[in-house]
Amino acid sequence: MLFGLDGVEIGLIIVALCLFGGILSGFPVAFAIAGAGAISFGIIAALDSAGLLIHQAIDTGSAMYQELVSSGVKPDSISIFRYPDLPRLAEPVFAKGWETAMDRNVSFIVNRMNERVLAGQSIETLLAVLMFVLMGITLERSKIANDLLTTMARVFGPLPGGLAVSVVVVGAFLAASTGIVGATVVTMGLLSLPTMLRNNYSPEIATGVIAASGTLGQIIPPSIVIVLLGTLAGDLYSAAQEARAQAAGCTDALTYLGEPAVVSVGTLFQAALLPGILLALLYALYAFGYALLNPSKAPAVEIGHTSHEPISRREGLTWFLAIPAALIAGTFLLAEVGVVGSQSLQVDTYTDVGTGASLRTNVGDECKASMIELHGQQAWDDAIAQQQAIDAAGGVQESRKLSPEEIAERVAAKIEAAAPIGTGVAVLLIMLAITLAWSRGTSPSSDPRPLIIGAIGIILTALVDILLVGPETSSGKMVVLMAIPAVIALYGCRHGVERLAKNELLRVVFPPLVLIIAVLGSILGGITNPTPAAALGAGGAIMLAAYRKLRDEEKSGKIVIWSTFAVIITILVGINFDLRINQPEVSFESWVAFFVAYAAYLYAAFGLLYSCYVLFRSGVLTPVVRETAKVTSMVFTILIGSQLLNLVVISFGGEHYIQQFLKSFDNEFTVFLIVMLVLFLLGFVLDFLEIIYIVIPIVGPVIYGGTFDPKWVTIMIAVNLQTSFLTPPFGFALFYLRGVAPSSVTTAHIYRGVVPFVLIQVAGLALLWFFPSIVTIVPDLIPH
Repeated sequence: MLFGLDGVEIGLIIVALCLFGGILSGFPVAFAIAGAGAISFGIIAALDSAGLLIHQAIDTGSAMYQELVSSGVKPDSISIFRYPDLPRLAEPVFAKGWETAMDRNVSFIVNRMNERVLAGQSIETLLAVLMFVLMGITLERSKIANDLLTTMARVFGPLPGGLAVSVVVVGAFLAASTGIVGATVVTMGLLSLPTMLRNNYSPEIATGVIAASGTLGQIIPPSIVIVLLGTLAGDLYSAAQEARAQAAGCTDALTYLGEPAVVSVGTLFQAALLPGILLALLYALYAFGYALLNPSKAPAVEIGHTSHEPISRREGLTWFLAIPAALIAGTFLLAEVGVVGSQSLQVDTYTDVGTGASLRTNVGDECKASMIELHGQQAWDDAIAQQQAIDAAGGVQESRKLSPEEIAERVAAKIEAAAPIGTGVAVLLIMLAITLAWSRGTSPSSDPRPLIIGAIGIILTALVDILLVGPETSSGKMVVLMAIPAVIALYGCRHGVERLAKNELLRVVFPPLVLIIAVLGSILGGITNPTPAAALGAGGAIMLAAYRKLRDEEKSGKIVIWSTFAVIITILVGINFDLRINQPEVSFESWVAFFVAYAAYLYAAFGLLYSCYVLFRSGVLTPVVRETAKVTSMVFTILIGSQLLNLVVISFGGEHYIQQFLKSFDNEFTVFLIVMLVLFLLGFVLDFLEIIYIVIPIVGPVIYGGTFDPKWVTIMIAVNLQTSFLTPPFGFALFYLRGVAPSSVTTAHIYRGVVPFVLIQVAGLALLWFFPSIVTIVPDLIPH
């Protein structure tokens, strides 16, 4: 053995040295990774051919090994780490020669490129990366971040450490709307750092809070990290649980676990919501506490004036908090008593398939013992009792087509149980009512009559829905009946929106907030998956940026506004009408609804194209598209290069060697703690993309193959990877900030400033470790 080390250990060291050398060489990271894989393979192959790399493998033919297997120890769990005294055999690291390994690597990399980059199942999810990047860069180039920083500084500035708190708030806001760390750090560094230094903030707290807040885009959804990590985690978890089930003697993971072994990017977005908010709160609390202890280093600052009309605290609490809360609480109360609810008469024309037992019980003895160990004896006994009851009733009932009489009975039952006010109508009326309340609170001195008229229209709309609209009322008739009161309500809301637009805070925050709610709401609510939601976000960002540009040029933005309404009309018509005109019989109102929806769709498409033209004419669209192409190309090229590096590690047994080491620990928490510590240390020298695509595929089969919730495992990794942007010496956020910081701010200032926030992230990881429900509570509450 060379230097007394096993040949596989030397191979891993060579790969690591080539990887770090390639990254430090100054070549683009994507090409450095691929080059590191090719060079390390060549070095290992040369040493193996020279007979210098010898792997000490366990002698599976020895008596000691056979005794272990005979005693019930599974062969997969036997390793040199767990049983170091087993007899060994000396063999080359490339068992069938390096030529065979290279041929397999080339074949695998072509297949992986086809599966994950060109035409595989994960490509649709990875397209969300392109859309989210486009969305983020568009918002960053449209100077929306500038408006947010200025406005938030005016709101929080008078508080101790208010400027630092405003940076955290804007960082969280931009994270939810862009998810681009580099753009966020550079933007906030250019805009807020000079202001903070000019107002006597210490360089440490100023640079630390900017760098840390910029990295919130790594965890607050929609996050590119979660999209990339989620596509990988889904495959790893499914494969690892299948292997776990087979090791337990069961045929598949569904049998063993009692549930499918799947995890989606949308579910991970739900799981990441609270941890992201938690980190933002910890950052803000630290900034506020630092200012209280060091008032001279983070003083309160009064920045300019706002366009707010002065209002009393009572008025603010009443119109902005009490009335909206009362409206929402009242609606929930009405829903509980059955006044608000579903009015749908849609019924299934087939009966439900009979429910099976909670666990599959027709399994072998080995699988049965493993399932009892996993679920408990009580769960197994319950499943046996359920299966016996099902068998006694003739087995699981198959689905059958309902007769016309049975369908009519179900429809009649739905008519009887229908609520007087539909859920959709209630939601729209609440949104209109909150708009009126906020507009009144924004400008109490203005004429209240238009708002009163609007409130009367809302009440009339609700009364029409209760008295004249029933579950059997057609959508067309409902529109006719509600048209007049709805127009009255919209008249008041139009005046309300005009008043809200005069409020600087609402004018700046509301448009991107609506975009965030539309994107995240559709994902978190399970309405759609991340890719269409990302496309919606990208289109919305383009229209929002175009409207901002038109306002800067003192031109009308009505085309963009009406295009936004056209999108809303398209959605509302699609929800309330049957637009399938290829049916044998199509009603007149369906044809009318189809043409209305189609016209709204065409106008929305025209508004999007017009917005692109506005951005192109003003010189914004071209750099946005160019930067989007660069970032997306970098991500996909790193994906390809990292696959090559992974295949090199697999080819000489490095992946198996690392997994055997991790499996040698009996405690699952110990294994995960080791992995998290390694990821944290790698974050000092590697970017998150390299860690995701190089390290996670190696350790993933171990950490995803246990009893931990895959959502919790993935979010813990994502939060840990966030430190890779902050940890010296190669934290990318530090480089971004160093590039835009004035000469008076040294690198030492940035390093010292970021250390407390790294510790805060470690504290956040500790909270998620001890309280995993922070991660799982939102996905558990949202129905799938």
